[in-house]
Amino acid sequence: MIAAEIDVPDLSALPAAAAMLRAAIGLEGATIVLLEGEMGAGKTTLIRALCAELGVTDEVSSPTFALVNEYRDGRRRPVYHFDFYRIDSVDEALRIGAQEYFDSGYLCLIEWPSRIAPLLPPRRLLVTLEVTGPQARRIQLTMINEQ
Repeated sequence: MIAAEIDVPDLSALPAAAAMLRAAIGLEGATIVLLEGEMGAGKTTLIRALCAELGVTDEVSSPTFALVNEYRDGRRRPVYHFDFYRIDSVDEALRIGAQEYFDSGYLCLIEWPSRIAPLLPPRRLLVTLEVTGPQARRIQLTMINEQ
């Protein structure tokens, strides 16, 4: 189980942080990645950097109103990006097929996962972003396995 901390002093350090996150995802074989942090902490910005690291050429943006965006990585595999900030209920997540996405075996990047906690699989990588300065962030990685 990994537990790591990445300090990001400014935006120029974000690509290196994304590379470390990609390595952690690969090391753990994680397909479910949860991003927690206050509003404006940089969850979508980190996802954008991670997607670039994965070879995604699509425009990466927050799926706040669509709830899910689909991208293709450099090997043409799906990458699903969820933003559950505006979700009304767990039932709404079920109606968009969240469970099927999570069970697909493809990478699922989930912002505001606490809003759909009952649907989360027992094995997941938690990425917590903490604001430590105007552009500085501390990123904590924790692999969770509740089996």
